[in-house]
Amino acid sequence: MSRALGVLRNSAIGFTFAFVFAITLALHSLSGAALGQTRFPKLTPQNSGTSEGLIAVSPVNAKVVWAAGRHGTFLVTTDGGNTWRSGQVNGAEWLQFRGVRAVSANVAYLLSIGNAPGNFRIYKTEDGGSTWTMQFRNELAGAFYDCFAFWTPTRGIAHSDSVNGVFPDLRTEDGTTWQSIANNMPPALPGEFSFSSSDTCVATQGQENAWIATGGAAIARILATTDGGDTWNAYDTPIVSSSSAGAFTVDFRDASNGIVGGGDLDPGDPNQARTAASTDGGQTWTLTSAPPVTGAIFGLSYARQIGPCNRPICQETLRYVVVTANTGGAAWTPDEGTTWYVLPGVTGEWAVAFATPAAGWLVGENGVIWKIAF
Repeated sequence: MSRALGVLRNSAIGFTFAFVFAITLALHSLSGAALGQTRFPKLTPQNSGTSEGLIAVSPVNAKVVWAAGRHGTFLVTTDGGNTWRSGQVNGAEWLQFRGVRAVSANVAYLLSIGNAPGNFRIYKTEDGGSTWTMQFRNELAGAFYDCFAFWTPTRGIAHSDSVNGVFPDLRTEDGTTWQSIANNMPPALPGEFSFSSSDTCVATQGQENAWIATGGAAIARILATTDGGDTWNAYDTPIVSSSSAGAFTVDFRDASNGIVGGGDLDPGDPNQARTAASTDGGQTWTLTSAPPVTGAIFGLSYARQIGPCNRPICQETLRYVVVTANTGGAAWTPDEGTTWYVLPGVTGEWAVAFATPAAGWLVGENGVIWKIAF
């Protein structure tokens, strides 16, 4: 079912700077009495320089950001998105990059999918995208590598759909070679897989913690490790799950507190977009209020804090802000799902990620990029 995401139709998106200004002005002029102290985001469109659909985004900091998408396309900015440079990986022109993980302006990793086993690959650049080295090329029939994430610049994990009841996941300890950790993974449920919708079906935190969101089976689950992938536990979530539904995306703001999102790709069941929250490291999950979007939530992210911040709002409010991305709209919550607000005029987005609360990016169809700042 991961493959179903590869054939979603492009949706034409057209915005103007005047429209964005009007929306921003309207949001900030809303009654303070009605909204209390809620701090609404500012949305700014950026020129990506490409019309290719963008599926994943990874900020290093407020200046350096990488994105990736269809037809072997990658993008990088070193000035916060004022200018973007796009490129195409040689030999990957007909692949889709469903994952990008950035380390610096020079170093980044890409994860590709395609229609044949060997199209699932991991690439790395160390010269800002001028050249790319293929680190992994799948040979296992039925494997479908949906997403990957890193604890450090050289320690990461890549997650695949199950094959014959086993998740053939990979891990790197040196940022160069990838080894199977299939024997470490919990048994898969019948039909269990993940979604390659935004490179956020796996999330890492700290030096050893990771969580993987799944669907496709009778129950949507979270697979969790606290020792860097040596051992795993599986926990049930209340997100709807079926052959076209499940948990798509997960993020944690610390070792205990996290949020998972998902829904149903079936166009006949568009009102299943849901999020659930955990306060015990993913062992138990409680549905939040329903986000005001349709379809499935492809990606979500905390407006996390990277580096020191002395403003009280960073500690008291913004670390709990979560933003969602999906083709049926986008939304944000200031309180981890109790209250939701629509991001007006934003549709067709696949992924969202933050470097700081004031520097986040939404990417999606037709090369559309929004910068989002709280």
